[in-house]
Amino acid sequence: MTAVATKNRILVEAAVESVEAAIAAEQAGVDRLELCADLANGGTTPSFELIDAVRAATRLPLQVMVCPRAGNFVYSEREIARMTRDIGLIRGRNPSGIVTGVIGSDGKLDERNLKRLLTAARTTPVTFHRAFDRLADPIGALEPLIELGVERILTSGGPRTASEGIEQLAAMVERARGRKTVILAGGGVRAHNVREIIARTGVREVHARFVDSAQMKALVAAARD
Repeated sequence: MTAVATKNRILVEAAVESVEAAIAAEQAGVDRLELCADLANGGTTPSFELIDAVRAATRLPLQVMVCPRAGNFVYSEREIARMTRDIGLIRGRNPSGIVTGVIGSDGKLDERNLKRLLTAARTTPVTFHRAFDRLADPIGALEPLIELGVERILTSGGPRTASEGIEQLAAMVERARGRKTVILAGGGVRAHNVREIIARTGVREVHARFVDSAQMKALVAAARD
């Protein structure tokens, strides 16, 4: 099952780290879940038990984070091997997508290792997560990611929040227009700013960490106002 935005409907994705949060996010009206562990530190790979439990408890499309540790996104050979193994095991659980990313120590896109992760995902769609915002030249990395077949890029446009990165997000949306890669706006997206982010960038999908039901319901309502 996949979830896509339509011409008149903004897609809202919620990042969650527990079954309870996943259920509450679904009840709040979100369209898709991103499941992680350790969201306080940016998100890491959840346990297979948690993936299975969330899939059993909700009916929403489920994107699963593959990130071996908190910190930067420059990974050793051993970490890449672990990520490819985890992607294969998670793929067998039929998620709607894998969320991952890898950059080089030089601040450039690590295309060689990203290709390994994409190969491990096979036909499962891949979202390149906010490692994108750590790149030295995010705009310059957009074309290679599109060519590699990344389905979605989660980004604030480079700055800490999507509100601060509105101009960069708008440029990315324009460059990706008509292509197969979707720009997913994330980073401080809340009910009070989501309409401005949508209006000024043209994004059709937004991402926010689940805090509580009231916060998520307000965001969903504002995004679709």
